[in-house]
Amino acid sequence: KLSVFADKSMKSVLHLAAMSAIRINNDLRVYYKRKVAEGKAKMSVLNAVRNKIIHRIYALIKNQTIYKNDLVLS
Repeated sequence: KLSVFADKSMKSVLHLAAMSAIRINNDLRVYYKRKVAEGKAKMSVLNAVRNKIIHRIYALIKNQTIYKNDLVLS
C-alpha cells in the first residue's frame, strides 16, 4: 500500500528507472539476477534496486559530482 505521504509521480519515475536499470547490462542487473537466483522475491529485489538508485542520486548531489559508470564487472 502506498503511504499517504508518498509522492506518486516520484515513485513511478523511480520504478521506471529501476526497471530500466535491470534491463541493461550493468551492476544493478547483476545484483538483481544474483538476488533472484538466491531465492529472493522479485519485487523485494526491485525495491532494493530502487533504494540503491536513491542512494547513488543522494551521493551525487551531496558530493556535487557527475555519475561515472566505470565499475569493472568480473
